[in-house]
Amino acid sequence: MADVLHRARFYDTHNIEAIGVATSPDLYTWTKQPAVVLKPDRRWYERYGDSSWPEEAWRDPWVFADPDGDGWHMLITARANEGEDDDRGVVGHAVSPDLSSWEVRPPLSRPGSGFGHLEVPQTVEMDGRTLLMFSCGVDTLSAGKAARFDGGGIWSLETRHLSGPFDVASAAVVTTAPLYSGRLVQDRSGQWLMMACHDANSDGTFDGVVSDPVPVHWDPARGSLTAAPSPKDL
Repeated sequence: MADVLHRARFYDTHNIEAIGVATSPDLYTWTKQPAVVLKPDRRWYERYGDSSWPEEAWRDPWVFADPDGDGWHMLITARANEGEDDDRGVVGHAVSPDLSSWEVRPPLSRPGSGFGHLEVPQTVEMDGRTLLMFSCGVDTLSAGKAARFDGGGIWSLETRHLSGPFDVASAAVVTTAPLYSGRLVQDRSGQWLMMACHDANSDGTFDGVVSDPVPVHWDPARGSLTAAPSPKDL
């Protein structure tokens, strides 16, 4: 639909994305492996040209060990191969026994939840809760969800397992400050904090500035994380 092209953040880039792998003996020197490791599987995921969406979304891998010791999981920014063009965002999924060979699996969430894409997903166990956090700004929400949206780009929800499935429709905004691509970390005292990028300026430029650590806590009334940003981040 034309509305997608007007609102999508990446409307002029036409990205075709894939996920590769690099290895290092010391975390300083890295060697990119020549073979592409992962591409979206058309059985479940949209490929470039399947809709009016201006990219093939397949990025932001979040890799973690299976809690039961059965290899590794990867969560991926992806889009389903069905649904309205502006409402196909899903959490993509792949698994590996060794971090080298990967198998693409069906998505861990359903399209139709109000998101054109779900960027930089992260799962974490925080104070006895299992949480998913991701980012989606107003320009890449579905038209229906955007009409009810009052600001913010980082979302979270509670889930039963680190590896899903995820009820993305239940997600709520973490902060209305202009922050994006949030990551949760703990300081030495055990306090949970979020660090995020300052979102694009009103003229569309992006300064690439990372926020100061923002304290976060779970708000049971909202069913979401809540952040208390410092004045410089507002």
